[in-house]
Amino acid sequence: MASVPSLASTVQQRLAEGLSAALPEAGSADPLLRRSDRADFQANGILALAKRLKGNPRELATKVVESIPANDVLKEIEVSGPGFLNITVSDAAIVETLAARAADARLGVPLNEAAGTTVIDYAQPNVAKEMHVGHLRSAVIGAAMVEILEFTGETVVRRHHIGDWGTQFGMLIQYLIEHPHELDHKAEGAEVSGEEAMSNLNRLYKASRALFDADEEFKTRARARVVDLQAGDEETLALWQRFVDESKIYFYSVFDKLDMDIRDPDVVGESGYNDMLLETCRILEESGVAVRSEGALCVFFDDVKGPDGNPVPLIVQKSDGGFGYAATDLSAIRDRVGNLKASTLLYVVDARQSLHFKMVFETARRAGWLNDEVKAVQLAFGTVLGKDGKPFKTREGETVRLVDLLDEAIDRASAVVRGKAQDLTEQEITERGAQVGIGAVKYADLSTSAARDYKFDLDQMVSLNGDTSVYLQYAYARIQSILRKAGDAKPAAHPELELAPSERALGLHLDGFGEAVEETAAEYAPHKLAAYLYQVASLYTTFYSECPVLKADTPAQVENRLFLCDLTARTLQQGMALLGIRTPERL
Repeated sequence: MASVPSLASTVQQRLAEGLSAALPEAGSADPLLRRSDRADFQANGILALAKRLKGNPRELATKVVESIPANDVLKEIEVSGPGFLNITVSDAAIVETLAARAADARLGVPLNEAAGTTVIDYAQPNVAKEMHVGHLRSAVIGAAMVEILEFTGETVVRRHHIGDWGTQFGMLIQYLIEHPHELDHKAEGAEVSGEEAMSNLNRLYKASRALFDADEEFKTRARARVVDLQAGDEETLALWQRFVDESKIYFYSVFDKLDMDIRDPDVVGESGYNDMLLETCRILEESGVAVRSEGALCVFFDDVKGPDGNPVPLIVQKSDGGFGYAATDLSAIRDRVGNLKASTLLYVVDARQSLHFKMVFETARRAGWLNDEVKAVQLAFGTVLGKDGKPFKTREGETVRLVDLLDEAIDRASAVVRGKAQDLTEQEITERGAQVGIGAVKYADLSTSAARDYKFDLDQMVSLNGDTSVYLQYAYARIQSILRKAGDAKPAAHPELELAPSERALGLHLDGFGEAVEETAAEYAPHKLAAYLYQVASLYTTFYSECPVLKADTPAQVENRLFLCDLTARTLQQGMALLGIRTPERL
């Protein structure tokens, strides 16, 4: 089904036609339409137009209004102030437009069939290391952008650029060679939990680190093992693969708890670009994009200088021949553009890495890998803070384990669900507790502009009041309860009915769903979709308190209000799904 034009776009079109008819000399002028507190919409484009045409804006506005023929959409247009147009649409137009949305499985959200391919780099844990609170935002924001972009028509390729290469593996592999049973599991062939996998890795990491720091001979052997790894020695690679596989068991258990879909082919770590590094350096050097400086291969920038005023280069290859992150990131760009045919590269990465990515993207542009057809964007995110406004740590000053955080959120949410549950079994309370707890964590992140830091406050996150996912989930569950109690009465649109003010407000906002999703996708701004959904739930709460649904005055009014309830529920469910949050039928 074709996308459903919103009322705003229909009103915009009627005004544009009126402008052209009344003022042909204006060309295709924009009415500058927006939602308004004074009416349904306000258009203030005539002010700028009057200035250009050297006319009186009120007179021009009156002329435009007179040139718009009577129609079934615009109920009233009032010329206000210096030349604003205050526009009220008809109740019938609201209901008919919503009915068209309800008839579409996509709720009228346009599908852009000419969209390109976006590679999203997100959720990038490190092999043999525990995931902590710092890994939360990349995973949650990235997963939401995958859903949102795919829904709007983009072809999305997921990439989890895990830290699976580097000097620390020499230490780990050498220790495992000398202590071969450290990664063995209790029962051969038994399924290993994420916690057990991480426990093994943690123990091995600490033991190898202690030996590395205390024993010079072991340190020498570990460094030689790095050379073997980089040279592709079979035994060394096989042991390295064990670390990667063990880590994946753990990663996937955490992502599963986060209710995120991580697929094996999407995990392409630093090692995946290993064979490209030398060629990347050769291309950059031969093209003159990178130059040798004190033995290192560097790219310099006029606007990047250190505290001493001297240029700070991007080091692609170190003077000892080793490669840094830049070489890997540039090789990844080559792969994503050349092999995956990406038109957009979206990096969901901590804002503290912004300078690095600015230099990497500029280098790729100079090399011709990025251009007018292919862009790279960093969706930079801020830090997760504790209630005290400082970076989130445990009481002992340690980094907070992500699993502990998620478990606590689930426990808190389960207590909230248990306090409200009337007819739920213990198993259902457990299921809902996980859905509400994980939803609360995700929503707290996604409802904040990614660029800002945000406070991790579980008490607030699982509150039934205020801007929380629990508030939205309860609005959805309340509607499902009403629909179950409706008996033979079914949702049906009745354009002939007069709408109450809270019905109009809810209806006009529901009609903006397609535009909210489009804006969120275009700006990589999931907080805009979260804000839209919170407003849906708030307007529904007002409607619910002011307008009896099942006890409305007439059967037609019951059906129409059930129709508004049903469309609200579908909008909440679809919107929350795009944010990666579930909407339980009962709470």
